[in-house]
Amino acid sequence: MPTLSSGRSGATTAQDKWAAHLAAWAIPQHILERAPESPWGFPPSLFLPSEEEQNPAHRRALEVLPPSGWILDVGAGGGASSLPLGGRVGVIVALDESAAMLETFGREADRLGIEHRAIQGSWPEASPEAPLVDVVICGNVFYNVGALAPFALALGRHAGIRVVAELTERHPQVALNDFWRHFHGLDRPEGPTCEDALEVLTEAGIEAHLERWKRTPPDRSRTRPELVAFVRRRLCLTQERDSEIDELLGERAVLQPGDMATLWWDV
Repeated sequence: MPTLSSGRSGATTAQDKWAAHLAAWAIPQHILERAPESPWGFPPSLFLPSEEEQNPAHRRALEVLPPSGWILDVGAGGGASSLPLGGRVGVIVALDESAAMLETFGREADRLGIEHRAIQGSWPEASPEAPLVDVVICGNVFYNVGALAPFALALGRHAGIRVVAELTERHPQVALNDFWRHFHGLDRPEGPTCEDALEVLTEAGIEAHLERWKRTPPDRSRTRPELVAFVRRRLCLTQERDSEIDELLGERAVLQPGDMATLWWDV
């Protein structure tokens, strides 16, 4: 079982670099103070299962999941990472901080006839409430986690067979960097990346595999007003800037970037 190492005294670790990358994404206070609404959060509908074919993250879970196997979905959202596994699954345990997300997950699981349980809380703080399962899934969460090494180690402690994590190749907010420069004159970070995440896992003693793939189509099933509203909220802007946002938006994929990665490891 991997354990978290402190590394050499005074050395800059992969975990330190990861945390510093994420800290650099903090929005300046003077911009936050003028924001008409919180720039954080996502609509639960964004994380509903896709109608498209299963992606590589789904396939990596299915190839080891026994019939009627149990899955723990950490940061479950509306179920996009676990519900497409369908009839092979016995029970999905959905863990999320958001009650609204868990409610959306539950409705979709009921519609699909999948048995499910819910845990409201953050990871790894809520991990004592989670059972040991066959496969742990964690979709589009890593870039929200500063202390990634202990987070990932806790995922592994709850998996009997495998952990599968899905993330964008780069921090998803990189897609909005031109918007920050245009509206606020602010240069934003270019990372971290999935490779930085892999370095953190390797440093923690986790022998993870990295696979890159394309999500098609990006920003699936989103209306133009939804995309404009997403950018407006993220950039702390008012509705008066919507036409300007729309013009700059063009055909960019800002809500769901197309370049994806899967990190997976056996325990």
